[in-house]
Amino acid sequence: MTLDQLRPYVSRFLDPFVAGFDRIGLTPNGVSVIAFGMAMLAGVAFLLGGRAHPVWYLVGAVLVFLNGWLDVVDGALAREQGVASPGGDLLDHVLDRYADIVVIGGLAAGIGNYYLGFLAVTGVVMTSYLGTQAQAVGLDRVYGGAVGRADRLAIIGIVGALAYPITGTYGGLGLIGWLLLFLATVGHLTALQRFFYSWSALN
Repeated sequence: MTLDQLRPYVSRFLDPFVAGFDRIGLTPNGVSVIAFGMAMLAGVAFLLGGRAHPVWYLVGAVLVFLNGWLDVVDGALAREQGVASPGGDLLDHVLDRYADIVVIGGLAAGIGNYYLGFLAVTGVVMTSYLGTQAQAVGLDRVYGGAVGRADRLAIIGIVGALAYPITGTYGGLGLIGWLLLFLATVGHLTALQRFFYSWSALN
């Protein structure tokens, strides 16, 4: 089970945030854009964490958690306002993919390891693609596999926070390097899991 599958169970914790955003007139699309803004700032913070001072990793971790939380709130707000639509879903998914790319790009650029960054980004993008492609061919959207987006953001946030006090190198890689290697490995593994699940369901 991935954290994405727990979304229906956290709805009661969203109510105060949904009510607050609704009260000040924010739309779900507006929340999605703000969430993307948090991801962009996280990418910059992770870049600075590798090149300037590791305290920026802690800042990036907080921003990643905010991105993930707002990504849950926007859907709940759409349902509350009765404006859920295919267009809003499209915008949300497009911004999520760009957010993933920016965050991982910032991590990779900060340590100058673009090879691991490429592997991690492609794994993450393919994981998300296989999840929505299943829906495009007539199945339900697939959230299963080793690691979903919510899991990924939680792991990035936790490791990002740990990268502030832990700055050593282990097995030739620092903590961020191992994070990128993990994202690359489980990303492609999850994509393959989702592919074979969908393939079996269609045949």
